[in-house]
Amino acid sequence: MTTIPKQSEEFLKSYLSNPSPTGFESEGQKLWLDYIKPFVDECHIDNYGTAYGIINPGKDYKVVIEGHADEISWFVNYISEKGYINVIRNGGTDHLIAPGKRVNIHTKDGMKRGVFGWPAIHTRKGKDAAGLVPKLENIFIDVGAKDKKEVLEMGIHVGCVVTYDDPMEVLNDKFYVGRALDNRVGGFCIAEVARLINENKDELPYSLYIVNAVQEEIGLRGAEMIANTIEPDVAIITDVCHDTSTPLVKAQVQGDVKAGLGPCLTYAPAVHTKLLNLIIDVAEQNEIPFQRSASSRSTGTDTDAFAYSNGGVPSALISLPLRYMHTTVEMAHKEDVMNVITMIYKTLLNIEGGHDWKYFKV
Repeated sequence: MTTIPKQSEEFLKSYLSNPSPTGFESEGQKLWLDYIKPFVDECHIDNYGTAYGIINPGKDYKVVIEGHADEISWFVNYISEKGYINVIRNGGTDHLIAPGKRVNIHTKDGMKRGVFGWPAIHTRKGKDAAGLVPKLENIFIDVGAKDKKEVLEMGIHVGCVVTYDDPMEVLNDKFYVGRALDNRVGGFCIAEVARLINENKDELPYSLYIVNAVQEEIGLRGAEMIANTIEPDVAIITDVCHDTSTPLVKAQVQGDVKAGLGPCLTYAPAVHTKLLNLIIDVAEQNEIPFQRSASSRSTGTDTDAFAYSNGGVPSALISLPLRYMHTTVEMAHKEDVMNVITMIYKTLLNIEGGHDWKYFKV
């Protein structure tokens, strides 16, 4: 595959523009399942919303490819008597980018609009400006209500989830830009792998599970649950990593990774060395560019949940370099997205399957 088809990009845009906050991923999962249904033999969803399709079901040997569906967001935590709303994080949401952003507040009666307000620059002078920087404790949402009673009448209450309103766009014909590329772009990549297998009529010697997990942003919870449900023999996870070539990021600390130079392969205790070497061999044989990174102790991704489940599952991590993670302007290079898809697809064609296959035995 040399380019991502137009219809696939149209799905990506609708999928990224749709809210899918942690714990409330159902609408996004419906979109994703509708897209993959023509490419798989079965579709399922578990009790907490992890969605997955199966190609070639019923085989004893099971391989998982996985991304996660949830995006960072906020919870309404307090409503003042004057009608202003304070929030707490739902996932690793960055309070520094909040002021001046438009938001959607999710209620049982639909979306309510609001903004993260902030004092005008004219009012921040002298001693009054000292220490006045965005903090979790002082950012607030204004929904245009005169008091708390009016906020409650709008259907907004403590526990309502809040998401940003920033749809996807393409920048300079090179980068996908928007919120929630972390990691619905991973869900897009594995869906495209399913599409390629279907269109190329590839016959796999194992059952392939295409898994879009929930609740990664709060501790890999969806992956933990679905790993125990599926009990896979192999898992290939795709997530995002930091493009460290941008200003204010220390590559010496975070690793030397740049968008546009290919997917990033991670070395870590949870990453099975032989599976990683297989992926590297496949990449080199197919001239797929890639980069390398290392993670101390854990990867911080769903790789860890799969690797340490069920007595140990050979797992590997293929990451997409991402600029400005956990903001509303996350950026991923189109060629990197294409190469993540190709790398996973070509690797799957090189997994023989069967419990007598000793490739992954240490």
